[in-house]
Amino acid sequence: MMNLQQDSDGNIRMRAIYPKTVRVNVIFTDGTQEEFTGQRLNELRAEANAAYRLANELDAKGFDRNKGKPLARNKIVEFVPVRPGMSKRSKK
Repeated sequence: MMNLQQDSDGNIRMRAIYPKTVRVNVIFTDGTQEEFTGQRLNELRAEANAAYRLANELDAKGFDRNKGKPLARNKIVEFVPVRPGMSKRSKK
């Protein structure tokens, strides 16, 4: 099992995609802990990427196509926001 520490901004650092079945223990800044699956962390990372791209007017691949030629800027975010209770997918 891996351990990840939440930073003071409420994020964990994910430099890579985790295997679906790996178990990751996230230690929050308040001292509580929660177990996430690799699949759930990958979903949260994808959501963070989508939010970043939307906020910066990038397309689905992370390109800015409004400047005449495609420019890739920071395609992937490394810091994923997490909080207690996020280990389970919310029902919509």
